[in-house]
Amino acid sequence: MPTERFTFTGHTGAALAARLDLPEGPQLATAILAHCFTCSKDSRAARRIAARLAGAGIAVLRFDFTGLGQSGGSFAQTSFASNITDLLRAAETLEARGMAPGLLIGHSLGGAAVLGAARRIDSVRAVVTIGAPYDPGHVLHNFGDALERIDSDGQAEVQLGGRKVTIGRAFVDDVRAESLTDEIAHLQRALLVLHAPRDAVVGIDNAAQIFTTARHPKSFVTLGDADHLISEARDAEYAADVIAAWAARYLELRSPAPPPGAPEGIVRVTEADPGGFLQDIQSGPHHHLQADEPEAYGGTDRGLSPYGLLAAGLGACTSMTIRMYARRKGWPLTQVSVDVSHDKVHAQDAGTGSEAKADRFTRVVRLHGDLDAAQRERLLDIADRCPVHRTLERRSQIVTTAG
Repeated sequence: MPTERFTFTGHTGAALAARLDLPEGPQLATAILAHCFTCSKDSRAARRIAARLAGAGIAVLRFDFTGLGQSGGSFAQTSFASNITDLLRAAETLEARGMAPGLLIGHSLGGAAVLGAARRIDSVRAVVTIGAPYDPGHVLHNFGDALERIDSDGQAEVQLGGRKVTIGRAFVDDVRAESLTDEIAHLQRALLVLHAPRDAVVGIDNAAQIFTTARHPKSFVTLGDADHLISEARDAEYAADVIAAWAARYLELRSPAPPPGAPEGIVRVTEADPGGFLQDIQSGPHHHLQADEPEAYGGTDRGLSPYGLLAAGLGACTSMTIRMYARRKGWPLTQVSVDVSHDKVHAQDAGTGSEAKADRFTRVVRLHGDLDAAQRERLLDIADRCPVHRTLERRSQIVTTAG
């Protein structure tokens, strides 16, 4: 996933640090992702969601709000309204590049901010909130004891977005006074509300209020046992998959044609977790799966192993080939199932006469239906004509070049 780093000017004139995650292939749409109140643009959830959307052909701009993360400016000079202004500046920056955003995604207070900004960005067609508060003042509990010092002394230091920032009474008063009811009720954009029932930071009742206040088209999806920060990779991946599938309808994404000379398209494998073995596999704009290793081998077991994928290809091709033949003959085959297992055996056991190890795939084909013995025997013969079977039986040439 190509990533471009740059800055743009925020509401105070300070430079805001941004990352633009781009699709490897054609860009079908653009999104802005607003991070959570105590996070930054580089949070695990933000990175994971951006990567998944980029894999679906959606470019994603994520940036640090004024005074947070790697952005300049003083957070003490910000307010909820200024966060919305920063979002508008981000949208203007994209529009100037010919990439006007069609999708806004906001996490926690970032979710409240995108609700407040959406109607002011003409190009936006869809909005997603993740663990967002209905009342922006809900985030004040993040300040803990500092809130009392802010009320008494006018300001206090707290840890936000990976750095210590000074919170002033003006920010607290602004957030307390802010109401999003009118913005949500008149959003006039498709809305997806994602929230975890066990969110201990922003309760699920906030999602219910947002959903009830909004008008159709609107959707609500639970994030199961995820925490507020969506800190587990599997939860971030699930949220990203849901967003990508949902947004495709409302952004009216059109699939690009496959590359010339590659009628089956390109299968791209990208490392998803440098600390383990998890891989993202993208085949064209619509098909995504994962590969991994079992936990016993240092993986997280969140996808098929490479040999498992190879066995799956053999099994699927076998079943399809049998079905195609039975359909052409008009035979009463009601269902096919294929069990495939893979082993390493001595090559001489595989009939090569060599002492080296060889791969052996064992297939068990089950044919269901009112078939006579001759038909069953013929269909088992046809299984050996499966193209993947033939590919595995003969040597293949693999050409590797640097990209």
